[in-house]
Amino acid sequence: MPVVTLYHNRLRSMVGKRKNVKEILEMIPYIALDIEEQADDYVKVEYNPNRPDFSTDYGIGRALKGIFGIETGLPKFRSSRSKVSVNVHPSVSKVRPYIVSLVALNGKLDYESIRQIIAMQEDIHEGMGRKRKKVSIGIHNHDVIKFPLLYTTETPDFRFVPLNSTQSISMQEILENTDQGKQYGWILANHNRYPIIKDADGNVLSFPPIINSELTKVTEKTKNLFIDITATDLKAAEDALAILAITLYDAKFNIQSVKISYGKKKIETPNMKETVRNVKAEYVNKLLGLHLNANEMARCLARSRIGASASKNVVRCKIPRYRMDIMHDVDLVEDVAIGYGIHRMTASYPQSSSVGVKHKFMSMLDDAREVLVGLGMLEVMNFNLVSREVQYKAMDRNEDGVLAVEQTKSIEHEVLRDSLVPSLMLTLSKNIHEPYAQRIFEVGKVFLPDGNSVKEYWSVAAAIAHKDADYTEAKSYLQAALRSLSNTDVETKPIDNSMLTDGRSAEVIVNNKSIGIVGEVRQGIIDNFKIRVPVSVFEVNLEIIET
Repeated sequence: MPVVTLYHNRLRSMVGKRKNVKEILEMIPYIALDIEEQADDYVKVEYNPNRPDFSTDYGIGRALKGIFGIETGLPKFRSSRSKVSVNVHPSVSKVRPYIVSLVALNGKLDYESIRQIIAMQEDIHEGMGRKRKKVSIGIHNHDVIKFPLLYTTETPDFRFVPLNSTQSISMQEILENTDQGKQYGWILANHNRYPIIKDADGNVLSFPPIINSELTKVTEKTKNLFIDITATDLKAAEDALAILAITLYDAKFNIQSVKISYGKKKIETPNMKETVRNVKAEYVNKLLGLHLNANEMARCLARSRIGASASKNVVRCKIPRYRMDIMHDVDLVEDVAIGYGIHRMTASYPQSSSVGVKHKFMSMLDDAREVLVGLGMLEVMNFNLVSREVQYKAMDRNEDGVLAVEQTKSIEHEVLRDSLVPSLMLTLSKNIHEPYAQRIFEVGKVFLPDGNSVKEYWSVAAAIAHKDADYTEAKSYLQAALRSLSNTDVETKPIDNSMLTDGRSAEVIVNNKSIGIVGEVRQGIIDNFKIRVPVSVFEVNLEIIET
């Protein structure tokens, strides 16, 4: 979780002299912040990554003023139009297609203000920016820039003087030789042209998302700023810019908008338009266990810096643009609780005197784990979402009825598993340098199609790997486990299974019901996982046993 350092004198000046340091520090935990460290002149607090507006003392001071009732409702924000514009060249569409900007004038930056703004920049990069891949921010000295700007691309041999350097070097050299290039160069891998921002004289402002130029370096003498945000997602870029805009406004800058031209399409940023959401008073009271009317809820939301008005049993909420964490009515319920005062809410015991107990089937799952551990096996836990390659291709299994994720972001999490055995094989493949014998098991869910729906089942599977692992050993472990669990003997019936060796595999039958399989894994499949010893396995459906 990200941490921000708050100096007492700055925080008190932002909240107002009517509140002393003790009162301010006592209230910090009640605006969803955790105090990590306290010293004589500062406090370090941890904030949730979904609240990047808390990455500076400006944002925390803004929230505290609301909770104390000093300044409530939508935060003040004013901006004017500048004459600054940015032209976007079509070539960036294949690399990093979006840019948004603002101008901040007539501010006063001291060392701590610069440190806070840069810390906010890096926190946004790491969180909502996905390590700069999705969003990256450039902060520049406005006064050395000649407008309009051009956001375009250049070849890797294009040269300029990067930040904290005195020599002009190529973009390729920046990627290969600088700390920033080594850390973030992967974002531009497989591209033969790189994004660049230039001014009207051809001077470079930035090589996003890697590094700014030395020309536009910000110091304590800088009074006017130009902010650029480049991104692969326009909404994320506008969200990040809204946080910067409100923060710089609170830092006493005059904010001006910038015109961005994408050919025929033109936008003006920052976009600070509020979103509107209605929440029912009944819903809020049900979740919080309170008995507030709509007017009281509106006042609570105003203390959380939400614009709110009551109409009968509904509260109409205006949500400031920088609060992108509010995505559902339940998020507004949380803000009602914060505005009401979490310290005022008391717990109450339920009127029912019933006592809960663990479900019989869940107890059986625990018993299965204890039995297999008692037999000398090691429990492993794998994800329910797995690689299609591991689940099917490497196991020589048919993909009929595969439950796949649409537009998956990772090849390791493509499908819901319909068997635990492939995951166990993958685990063995990652431990080929560990001593043998290896005997592992997993108790987990498998997922099977059921018409237009999906059914979930609890299964147990085990894998045994060593030079003498065979069908007999796997079956003996299975028999011992089932006898301990349900005092049941195992019957087996030879089967053909694509992942098991012919003549060394069987269907497992209990009480005339087929519950799973047992056998030796085919050599070709063992080779696919680069495992060097024989492997035998079993897998059974625990829910059939339980019934």
